[in-house]
Formats: sequence, structure tokens, C-alpha cells
Amino acid sequence: MVRENVEMDKRSYVFGLKACGGLGDFRVGECVHCRVWKVGFVEDVIVRNGLIHFYCESGKLSCASRVFGESGVRDVVTWTSMIDGSVKNEMVDEALKVFDEMCERGVEPNEVTMVAVFSACAQKGDLRVGERIREFAERRRIGFSLNTMNSMLDMYVKCGGLEKAREIFEKMEVKDMFSWTSMIDGQAKNGEVELARKLFDEMPQRNVVSWNAMIGGYSQNNRPKEALVLFHEMEREGFDPMESTLVSVLSACAQSGYMDVGQRIHDYYIKSKRIPLSVILGNAFVDMYAKCGDIDAAREIFDEMTKKDLVSYNSMIVAYASHGHADKAISLFEHNREVGLKPDDITFVGILSACAHGGLVEKGWGYFKDLELFGLTPAMEHYACMIDLLGRVGLLEEAYNLIRSMKMEPDEAIWGALLHGCRMHGNAELGKLAAEKLITLDPKDSGTYVLLASLCANKRIWSDVRMARSMMRDKGIRKTPGSSSIEVEGEFHDFLVGDESHPESEVIYKVVREILSFPKLDSLTLDSYHFDTFS
Repeated sequence: MVRENVEMDKRSYVFGLKACGGLGDFRVGECVHCRVWKVGFVEDVIVRNGLIHFYCESGKLSCASRVFGESGVRDVVTWTSMIDGSVKNEMVDEALKVFDEMCERGVEPNEVTMVAVFSACAQKGDLRVGERIREFAERRRIGFSLNTMNSMLDMYVKCGGLEKAREIFEKMEVKDMFSWTSMIDGQAKNGEVELARKLFDEMPQRNVVSWNAMIGGYSQNNRPKEALVLFHEMEREGFDPMESTLVSVLSACAQSGYMDVGQRIHDYYIKSKRIPLSVILGNAFVDMYAKCGDIDAAREIFDEMTKKDLVSYNSMIVAYASHGHADKAISLFEHNREVGLKPDDITFVGILSACAHGGLVEKGWGYFKDLELFGLTPAMEHYACMIDLLGRVGLLEEAYNLIRSMKMEPDEAIWGALLHGCRMHGNAELGKLAAEKLITLDPKDSGTYVLLASLCANKRIWSDVRMARSMMRDKGIRKTPGSSSIEVEGEFHDFLVGDESHPESEVIYKVVREILSFPKLDSLTLDSYHFDTFS
């Protein structure tokens, strides 16, 4: 049209800007803006609205604000475009500020405006502001379409007003998949998984987002097996998972140890290029492989990622720490600093944990002091790592002095780390002090009494052993039985101490006894492997 000198009207430029927004071509959009100036359409409100919308869609909110500020005439679309653009660019305070100014200027908002404003409240997570907006809409008698009702429902869910959300949901005469999915997501995030599943089963239709909400709900509420069962059902029904679906499923694999499912996802969706390996997905794979015991596969994914963020480094550092590879964790931590990523609280938890597993006292103290260099204040988790480190190497007095220097009240993790150190190195006096603190904080934890009794028995302080056991009896506390789990051909088998419930227990015990009869194991007692119940 430009080359052939076809005369254009204002709609030509609006549609041209929409095309630029759809293509994500900011440079060409700016050229269209220049031509708007040249031909004199810059004062037209419809063209200005198109420019504001284009710049907001392109993420150039400062440019949109400039066009908005230069507008001599603004209609409801002008204001709504600016509000909606601010919300989409996660500037919710700016969006609410523009909405307030719009109302002060006497411009009547429409339903599209209210959808954008409710979305701003949902992002902000401020129920009080959301309630104020709802009251405003009701006073002005603004029509509540399905989209408006959905945005208000979503606002209540995300702001923690689940009861109000239920009321709105029940009163809605028409519900679509967004309505159902919002309620499922809200129930699941509130821990009401059974209610969420009931709604999921009652849905007249489902889309991938609905499946994703329910799978994520199971995964987030530590019910990984249900998440994986539902994922397989989703695949059987022909739905292609989203990236966020796979993240939830990989989290479920990490929780349950189902590495074969994680590997299948890796092979089928990532290696075959069905879904690209994004940073978020890569981080989920690193976490899954590490927690399932395959540290090499975790590192392979980490190296394969073309883009990495701080979470990527944190995941790999924590993985190395938990697998006892202190040197590799430290090397990666130093590389993280070299690439310019500022470490956060989790980074330091990982590196201090690595030092604890490696017994690296000097390095541990150095990193602990480095916290303040990065503007971080030592948290409970950092102190717990240091107490664990000092306790493991036998520096128990130093560990106790660090506890006494803490500015916050020590929790169970702190005293537990000290008690374990005392158990390892036979310090009964300090161990009893740590145990007393733990019993005060959590009198129902059987582990504290068992550790205390074991420590005192090793030091032959029989009166204290009897006291620990007597306290357990008086409080009705039973020792949590030891358990183990093994995967065989995709099926998991769980065992308790002395458990004979497995259908093949007789054969299993027979094989264990044969293994323990080998000459190399002569020095090992059955008790050391917790097999005393077999005989």
C-alpha cells in the first residue's frame, strides 16, 4: 500500500500495528509510528489506542506511557489499554494507579476494564483492594459477563479468599473451563486435594490447563503417585502436556523416586524435540535426576542447557552436596560467581551443606562469613549447616558457642545437628542439653529419645538410658520403625523392620542370609544391617 501510494485511513494503521504486535516486530512497529506522525493521524484517538496497545504488547511500557501522556483525548479504550498493558508487564501498582485516575476523571469503566483491574488485584495478592474494586463495580452496576466473573473468581482464589470464590462459583449460572480450573487450582493450593479432585471429575469438559492444575495439585501436596497416575491418564486421552505439566510430573518423580518416568519424559518429549528444553524444565530435570540418585544424568542436563539461571546453579550445587561431592559443589559455586550470578540464601545453604558433607571446616567458615558480603543475613538453615559441619568433625564446643551467638531462637534442626554430633563423638553432657531443648520443642519426636538413649548407652550411663525410655513410655511415644524402598522393573516395594507382609518375604530373607554368609561379610553382624529379626 505504501509503495503503490494507496490512500490509507486510520484503521489501516491500527491493523498494521496489530500485525506488528502479532509478529513481535518492534522495529517495524516504530516505523509505522513514524509514518503516523508524517501523515497526521497522531492525534486520532483510535490510532493512539492502537499505538498504546502495540507498545504494551511489545513490553515497551515507557513508550506506551509516553503516547498515553501525550493523548489530548482519552476514551475508555485508551485507559483500559494502559491498565491492561501495565498488568501484562507485571506493573500492577501502576495499573491500579491509572484505574484510580480514570475514575477521578469521570471516565466510566467497562467490563474489559474490570477484567484487567481484577487481574491486577490477583497479581498483587491483595484481597482488601480486590474487595474494594468489586464493591465499586457493583455500585456502578457494571455488567458482569462470564469473563468478568472469571477474573473476579481468579482474584479471590489468588488472594486467599477461597470461601468467597466458592460462593461466586456456586452462583455462576454459566461456567466455562476457566471457571472450573480456577476453583480446582485454588482448592489444590489450599491443601483441599479431595475437593479439587471432586470438581475435576465433575467438569463437563477438560483442557490441558485443567489436567495441569490437578496434576500440579497432587504434586504440590506431596501425593506424587496420584500425580503420575493422572499424568498417564491424561496422555491416554490424547492431551499433549504443557511445559508446566512436565515440571509438576518431574517434581512427582523426584518425590517418589520414579526415575523411569522421568527418563521416558526426557526421551519422548525433550530428545525428540516435542518440547524445547527451557531453563525451568532443565532445572526440573536436574532436580529429578539428582533426587533419584543419578548425579551424572543431572550434570548432563545441566551442561546441555543453553541458558542457565541462579536456580540452575543452585539445583546442581545442592545435588552435589547431597551426594557428597563437596569439591564439585565448590567448583560450581565459584564458577557461578565468575559468570556474574549473585548467590542467594539457597546457594549458601547448598555450599555450606557441601562443606559439612566434606568436613571442610575452614572453607565452611569462609563461606559463612561471605554471606554478609552479598548483602545476606545468616538464616536458620545456614546456622544448621554450620552446626552440622562442626558437629561432624567433633568441634562440639565451637558448635555450641555458635548456637549461643545466634540472634534468633534455635529450632529443631539446630539442636538436632548438635545432638547428632554429640552422638558421633560421645559427648554425653552436651548431648543431653541438646536433647532437652529438642524435647521442649517437639516432645513427640521419637528420634530424640532414641538418639539420647543410644548416646548414653555408648557412654554406659544406664540411669539416663532408663530415663529416656521411661519418658517415651510415659508419653506414649513409639519408635518410628526403620523402612526401605526398592524399585524393581518399575514397581516399588516398601519394607519395614521385621516386615513379613511381602508375598515373597521368605525367599527375600533366604537370599539375604545367603549374602551374609559370604566370607567377606563374616565380620558384619546381622544387627549392623538391621537384619536381627530375620533369625
